[in-house]
Amino acid sequence: MLRFYKTDPETKKLTKLEGPEPDSWIDLVEPTDDEIAKVLKITNIDADLLTKMRDDDELPRTEATKNATLIVVDVPAIDDDEHYITYPVGIIATNDNYLVTVSPRRTNIFQDFRKGLISNFRTAKKTRFLIQTMNSVAAKYLEILNDIYRKLEYREDMLQQATKNEDLVDLLMTEKTLVYFTTSLKENSLVLERINKGSVLPLYEDDLDMLEDAIIENNQAIDMAGIYREIIQSMAETYATIISNNQNNIMKFLAGITIVLSIPTMISSFLGMNVQFGIIGTDPAAATIILIISFVVSIATAIILKKKDLL
Repeated sequence: MLRFYKTDPETKKLTKLEGPEPDSWIDLVEPTDDEIAKVLKITNIDADLLTKMRDDDELPRTEATKNATLIVVDVPAIDDDEHYITYPVGIIATNDNYLVTVSPRRTNIFQDFRKGLISNFRTAKKTRFLIQTMNSVAAKYLEILNDIYRKLEYREDMLQQATKNEDLVDLLMTEKTLVYFTTSLKENSLVLERINKGSVLPLYEDDLDMLEDAIIENNQAIDMAGIYREIIQSMAETYATIISNNQNNIMKFLAGITIVLSIPTMISSFLGMNVQFGIIGTDPAAATIILIISFVVSIATAIILKKKDLL
């Protein structure tokens, strides 16, 4: 998908264009070969800067060529299995006053930009756009991490009833997500450091506070991901222990029930042999007597097992 936007110099509002203009924003999402070719023709940037952004494994970094600068950041997303993942998004500032964003997948990172909800957003101000994007990315990580924490609290409440391996597997998948997040956030942090040094794009006084906020939020997300990962590791160990104990308790209960239920079977089998048992063999109430004896012995056995915590 290829779209063009530009901030109106007078109204300061973002408008959608039919085609590119100087100081406009070229927005590429899941780009096709034809769309890439069209953007290359408009901007005259190196083809590698665009084509390499179709790779989901592209790492966060900065890369400068003679006519453009590429900044790659990792953003969070949800895959087809409803698990959180990260993938790269590219921001290209050209020397011809174009701003190009390339997303190999659909993302809502730029949604607020498209809707004009980002204050002081100007398509002509490339450095500010980059910093605002880094702010939005860090905020999205924090939002997802808060959601993960809420789920962890719910799982903690359900911890004592854990009996299924699926509970443990789900917890480990969350830990895997946090590993991805921590790695991506640390790599984004390196990009922010380079921006802060002014070695990527020119820094302006008005953008310094915004850049500091982006760095703080990114570092906060790194700390939160690390803390939650430690919590998950502790919970995973507890889960495994509780699941094992619950299964042992179930096996212990079943063994006790088997003992209790086997007593009437043994008595009836013993008395059912083709052997004379005196009055029991001739008394009309023998069946009732046997049932009562079996019931009493079973109850007594169950009480004993219960007192010994074996039932």
